Amino acid sequence: MAQEPRIDVALTLREGGAEPTSAELVELADSLKPGVWFTAPLAGAGAGGRKPDFTWDLVGAPYKGRAAEGKAAVYLANPKFGLNRPIIFADGFSYGESDLPGLFAYFNMPYDGKPGFFDQLLRQGMDVIVLGFTERHTHIQANAEVAIAAIRRTIQERKSDIPLTVGGVSMGGMITRYALAKMEAEQADHETATYLSYDTPHNGAWIPLILQQMAYFFEDYTPAGPDGAKQADLIRSEAAQQLLWAWVENSKYSGPVATASPLRKEFLEDLARVGNFPQRPLKLGVSNGRRDGVGLPLPAGEVAFDWQALVASATARFQPERGEKQPIGGMHLGLAMRRSTTTEVPALDNVPGGTLDSFGKVADALKAKISEEFRSGTFVPAVSAAALDFDPVRWNVNPLLSITDADLDRGHLDEVAFDTENTEHSHISGVLIDWIVERIAR
Repeated sequence: MAQEPRIDVALTLREGGAEPTSAELVELADSLKPGVWFTAPLAGAGAGGRKPDFTWDLVGAPYKGRAAEGKAAVYLANPKFGLNRPIIFADGFSYGESDLPGLFAYFNMPYDGKPGFFDQLLRQGMDVIVLGFTERHTHIQANAEVAIAAIRRTIQERKSDIPLTVGGVSMGGMITRYALAKMEAEQADHETATYLSYDTPHNGAWIPLILQQMAYFFEDYTPAGPDGAKQADLIRSEAAQQLLWAWVENSKYSGPVATASPLRKEFLEDLARVGNFPQRPLKLGVSNGRRDGVGLPLPAGEVAFDWQALVASATARFQPERGEKQPIGGMHLGLAMRRSTTTEVPALDNVPGGTLDSFGKVADALKAKISEEFRSGTFVPAVSAAALDFDPVRWNVNPLLSITDADLDRGHLDEVAFDTENTEHSHISGVLIDWIVERIAR
């Protein structure tokens, strides 16, 4: 039986080292950039100053004794006719409250000489409902209840019997996937004809384990952000534990990584319980990655950046390709040195998919030097965004797969489009937007 993917951390004392003084710790804190790591807010300048016709405050049914909240900004194609032909588009993975104006602006940026995505839909008579969450980082199931509240409010306010289009970007696609499937399992009519996911990590996302460890390790020496949030708050959040294929709970953790969080196991069980995917709607998906197996030119196992300060250091390597106890980097502060290795973890930084400048974000936070071509690695592998049929825990799939039509036929989505290059996660690609508009606005 194949060994389960795992991480191991070796703790040693540095020869000739010393514990840092209070003044040195203050100097270190001053040199580190505050704020929550790995956030990627979606905001653009393409809104044209348009404000929503109205906004809904939403409260979901309680999950684990607590009700999540959110808002929906409603943009009508023709205010005279009211809400008539709605699409609900949900926000994705990040920390804190959704920025609905920013999300609308981002997805409405003009491209290739064409109007923005939402403007195209509005001009063709579709009413755009942008759905956000008060805590994007909480349980997917909790925010799915907010999505259910949005679906029910839309049905209630709609002036026609035209069915809904429901989906979202990134984790927003997971939230709405679960919401629609749960409504079907409870025999509640969601009146939805089309489900849409935009670079959604259906089988899991990837943030390098060494970078997760660094978020925890340097957190105690980094000032909190203006809202009191600490730099590892997104990584330790419920949403991260449920969404990431591999996760660690702190910088010292040694053990399995694909099953490290019980929250991911619980979410996958809940998802299976409600049918895994909604069955009634046409299921569409797009990937910011290529389908031909061509990934990123990042050398697996090589150093991405090496940062040395007076009392601390940090070295990050690109994830090696499987193997046993492969080095991925390390860090030190004062006397304590931690070196990390992984076993049977695939080299996911360079596979086809939507990218995130995760190495760049951490290097910038540490004020470390990093080559421009090393800043971004894969965040949502194309095999995950395409919802191919493989085990989301064991990942019994080749992430460098050249995806064929036969692979897609065995997958969970009815139709999938891929970008022509591996572009930034959630990137507004003309290829993808044109494909979506053709299918949902016709």
